[in-house]
Amino acid sequence: MKEIVKQALTSGYLSLAAQHQIRLLLQSDYDSEDLDAYIMLQRAVLAGEVKRESRTQKPPSANTAKDAGLNIKHAYQVAAEIACVAAMALSMPKNPHDSSYLGA
Repeated sequence: MKEIVKQALTSGYLSLAAQHQIRLLLQSDYDSEDLDAYIMLQRAVLAGEVKRESRTQKPPSANTAKDAGLNIKHAYQVAAEIACVAAMALSMPKNPHDSSYLGA
């Protein structure tokens, strides 16, 4: 999986054969590094950094609404991730030695 993702990120393109291979790998045993690579690939596809080969060719105008929907979905996903990280950071215990400007 890691090699397929690396190649797609490098070339900016994910072929149908590579997509099929990824589906097969996801149905079998995979480790956390494979899952991390898959998540990176999905984010790259959503960001438009990697183009997936389509099974059917659609007219360019047909993709406009879908692309806008994907962009909104991606924006919400990023916002949710930022909110999650912020919540985790705010819930961490504070070390008084880290904040000398607070009079510690």
